[in-house]
This record gives sequence, structure tokens and C-alpha cells, in this order.
Amino acid sequence: MRLAKQSFFLFSGIVASFSTASSFGTQSSIKVARSLPQGKAFFNIRGGSDVAQDSSSPVTELAAQAQDEPVPEAVPAPAVAVVETDAAPAAQKGMGPNSAPPGPLRRLLPNFPWYTLPNQLTYVRCVAIPVLIAQFYISQNPNKNLHSSLIFAIASITDYLDGYLARRWDICSPFGAFLDPVADKLMVSTALILLAGKYGAVVAIPSAIILAREIAVSALREWMASKGARDSVKVGFQGKCKTALTMAALTVILAVPDGWSVATAMQKAAGWDLVMNGGMVMLFMSAFVTVTSGSVYFKAAAPVLLGSK
Repeated sequence: MRLAKQSFFLFSGIVASFSTASSFGTQSSIKVARSLPQGKAFFNIRGGSDVAQDSSSPVTELAAQAQDEPVPEAVPAPAVAVVETDAAPAAQKGMGPNSAPPGPLRRLLPNFPWYTLPNQLTYVRCVAIPVLIAQFYISQNPNKNLHSSLIFAIASITDYLDGYLARRWDICSPFGAFLDPVADKLMVSTALILLAGKYGAVVAIPSAIILAREIAVSALREWMASKGARDSVKVGFQGKCKTALTMAALTVILAVPDGWSVATAMQKAAGWDLVMNGGMVMLFMSAFVTVTSGSVYFKAAAPVLLGSK
């Protein structure tokens, strides 16, 4: 009787094990998974941890013999390929490979498209041109000259800032590289023309020198680019000094109230007259640096211009 009970419980356990294995989608409690690489056998029971069994184990041998299959040799498990996902932080989106790490502001606003900021600053400089013209001619505000100077100063700061950010974040776009120098030249040329019309020859002469140099050097760069030698006339230190000096001079001159003239400046050098005198000195210095820096570019391009290279 006892033997019959033990046999019954053993039979019940076997049936239960088969039923449990079937409920997990297997055909046998010791079936070897065929989809795995050769040399590895797993108990194909879903829902738990698959435990690898060595191919030389008795269980694997029995399973192979039951299916008339040779016992596979033990082979080291192949390396598992790790698929990398794009886990770059949002603050680094759009930045170049050599971009500086995010600062406090970029960490505070990680979803802001910071990579577009350099081009947006260039657009601001372009929009500032018609705004400056309207402010210069239309405004009736007593402080309109200070407002014109402020508009030009902000536009000048964006000229430095967009280049700085583009270098810091390792961002370079063809359209930005084209528009940045164009916006600079348009902004400076507009201010020079406005002031030349207002003050006459004293501003028109250095303005003509600066504008003539800009046109000549731009044409030279385009011609050298067609010859594949544009790098020989790229912007140098003198050119950057010229740009900074010109923008500083125009910011000062734009701020001076109406009524200044050379005659009054000679009679009294105080107040706004003194400020204007300082601005005029910087403007003529800019014209001088314009000529010297332009000569450097033409000297560098002389071998190609003269056909000796």
C-alpha cells in the first residue's frame, strides 16, 4: 500500500512537471534549445533565469542520445555585442565633437537649441541695419543719437559673440560662414554712409578709404579662392584690429548729439566735443590700419597675381 502511494505521488510529480513546462511554452522539462549557438545548451523555460549547462553534463548527454544527436563539444560562449544608444545629453545636441562641456546656463536650459544661437546672433545683426536707419532718420526722441549708438553697439557685440560661441561649441555651417562677414560689412558700411552724410568730408574721407579697401580685399579673396589659394589672404590680426577699431569709433560718433562741427571742436574741447574728437581720432586710425592691413593681403597674393606662382 505504501509503495502504491509513493508510486502515485511520483507519477503525479512527473505529470505536474510536464504540465508546468508546457505552460511555459516547452515540450519537455529537459529540452535543449536549438536556437542557441552550437556548444551551448539552456533549459528552455521562460519566465526565469536561463542557466547554462555544460555540454558534457549528464543531462545534456541524455538529451542528445534521446534525439540521436552527437554530443557537441564545449566551445567558449561568443562575445555578446553591446548596442550603444544615443544617450548624449540634450544640452549637447547639435554641438561639434570638440564642443566645450555645458556651462550653468546650458545645464539650466538643456532643451533650448543652443547650436542655433550663433546664426541667430548673425540674423540679429542683419535686422539691426534697417532698425538703425529708421532710428537715425525718423526718430524724434531727444536721445535718438544715444539710441542709435546703442543699436550699433549691440550689433557689434554680436559680431564677437557669434564667432566665440561657434568656436567654443565647434559649430560650423556653410550659411553661417557666408553670412557672418557679409553682415559685418553691411552694418559698418551703413553706419559710415549715415555719418558721412551727416558730417560731410571729415567723415566721408576715412569712410571712402575703409569702404574701398573692403571692396578690394573682398574681390581679392574671391579671386584667390578661384585659384585655390584663399588661405593666403585669410583674415589676420591687423584685419581684426581694424574691425574692432572701426566699430568702436562708429559707436562713439553715433552717440554724439547733433550740432558738432570741426570749427566748434577747435574752439572748445569739452563735453561731447571731446568725445567726438576721440571718436574721429579712432576713425582716422582705423582708416590707416585699413590701408596697412589691405597691403598685407595684396603682398601675400602678389605671387599669384603676377603669375610667378
